[in-house]
Amino acid sequence: MRIRNTVFIISAIGGVTLLLAETRSKVATNPAFDKMKSLVGKWDGTAMEGGKPMPTNARFQLISDGSALMAWLNEGVADEMVTMFHMDGTDLMATHYCSAHNQPRMVLASGGDASKLVFKFKDGTNIGPEEGHMHEVTFTIDAPDHHTEDWTYLEKGKQTTAHFDFHRK
Repeated sequence: MRIRNTVFIISAIGGVTLLLAETRSKVATNPAFDKMKSLVGKWDGTAMEGGKPMPTNARFQLISDGSALMAWLNEGVADEMVTMFHMDGTDLMATHYCSAHNQPRMVLASGGDASKLVFKFKDGTNIGPEEGHMHEVTFTIDAPDHHTEDWTYLEKGKQTTAHFDFHRK
């Protein structure tokens, strides 16, 4: 009994030691990712559909010790979508979990206006040759309490863009 307790205590101490010794990957700071992180919080807005403004919402939350930004679009409705932003080496990535049941991955295009972040299609999952997918998204962060999003969908060579205008709650 005494030996079993001793083994248990040594195992428990070893497990705690391993958890404390866990190393995290080094991720360099990135001004564009920092700009995206400024969106953390809840947002109300409108989306233009058929020339008419429709109410919508967005929410941004840092997760995984600040290494990923989770964004909800149309939270709480059937076509709710989530996009995860994270660094991949020096590239800022966006993986969009779409209500079209596919997952396009987009990478931040270099250059341009620091308040305008353009993510362009890199690859994705569950996207057939003729199936539509989000192909590009542009975030324009022009004030602490205002931003716009332009989501471009590509299907059979034709692009359509939906414009969202958000104000912080």
